[in-house]
Amino acid sequence: MKLKKVMVITAAVSMALSVTACGSSNNGNTGGNNAAKATNAANNVTETAAPESTDAAATEEIVPEDGATLIVWESKEERPFADEIAKQFTAKYNVPVKIEELAPPDQVTKLTQDGPSGLAADVILIPHDNLGKAASASLVLPNDVFGEETKANNTEASIIGSSYDNELYGYPRAAETYALFYNKSLVKEAPKSFDDVLAFSKTFTDKSKNKYGIMWEVGNLYFNYMFIASDGGYLFGKNGTDKEDIGLANDGAIAGLKEFVKMKEALPIKSGDINSDIKRSLFNSGDVAMDITGPWELGGYKAALGDNLGIAPIPTVNGKTSITFSGIKIFAVNSFTQYPNAAKLYAHFASSKDAQLLLNKTIGSVPTNNEALLDPQIVNDPFVSAFAAQAKSSQPMPSIPEMGNVWSPVNAALPEIWDKGVDPKAAMDKAVQQIKDLNNSSAQ
Repeated sequence: MKLKKVMVITAAVSMALSVTACGSSNNGNTGGNNAAKATNAANNVTETAAPESTDAAATEEIVPEDGATLIVWESKEERPFADEIAKQFTAKYNVPVKIEELAPPDQVTKLTQDGPSGLAADVILIPHDNLGKAASASLVLPNDVFGEETKANNTEASIIGSSYDNELYGYPRAAETYALFYNKSLVKEAPKSFDDVLAFSKTFTDKSKNKYGIMWEVGNLYFNYMFIASDGGYLFGKNGTDKEDIGLANDGAIAGLKEFVKMKEALPIKSGDINSDIKRSLFNSGDVAMDITGPWELGGYKAALGDNLGIAPIPTVNGKTSITFSGIKIFAVNSFTQYPNAAKLYAHFASSKDAQLLLNKTIGSVPTNNEALLDPQIVNDPFVSAFAAQAKSSQPMPSIPEMGNVWSPVNAALPEIWDKGVDPKAAMDKAVQQIKDLNNSSAQ
């Protein structure tokens, strides 16, 4: 038990160090205090008391608006948690909550389109790398009423990931990276390298029977950063803050992407034929032996495979330790909401210690709440420890607004390489130029 506790704490520390490295100049959140005083007056909030480290403090000083109802955007994978926490919130505050499913990476884009017209959700759930784009466009409100409490109760990494330009906006609820899920009845020992993965897959993959040794979303930058970064590729140099320094097509990135191409023998299908639903179904039925995905699948996979479920760090790429993306998933409040008090209360309630433990229990997430990280439910969980091991080799996604210009070009380049056999160097050079063009366009 002591070892497991050390590993969980190591994960939190590791995530903290890596995100701190990304945004060391972004660790002062004093702006949130000043904003809190101004916004409290506008929201009919009583005088703010001294900061507290418990979840109960600020909730006594803010009440939902009369007749408030809320719409919350949530991920499909985390719907069981969303339904339960919304039910609890409504019971406590008498505010109806409607959950609408929308992939977190798509929420800022939809908020940009629908927020000003009043059609967007009151509370959104986003990866921290989307925060810079949302905050710089004034699409989300600062976490003011609960700011000090949020800082006191959560890891430093999650607070940094929830902040932009020295202002706290987010309500952190989970730390994430991805790892290798495997079916122990099919794979006796977790592979150490992608060469091992390929060797096993040659004995298992049978396209005619829809069986594959491994599956992951080959057209998605998030899950393929391991091929780009493990041998020296990177995004936005100077710890993710230099928009002019894009290392997606350097020698290291291309060497890793050549290993990516080799894996087509293990997974001989088009990128468009892989999505989370297909992958989940095949893994649960034993037709996929290994799946690269995040902790949001843990609850379902434990239920489906039971003791046959194993989780291990991502195999090495070209003999190098695999470097994965990591991030903080955060709630944020739509700045156009009609019910800012109710929305802030929900974001706070749904990211509390108890809520994070509920999320872990129903989905399998890694908490950011300091007390939750030390709870026996987390400390004694071997799967959380596996994610902790991978977290030590992860890099936080950059949070500068230009990060929003990366996804489409790279998510177009990867299918070009995988499906059409386009040379990785040519595809990534094209993607880098597109990112630069988008950055320059955004700056004008």
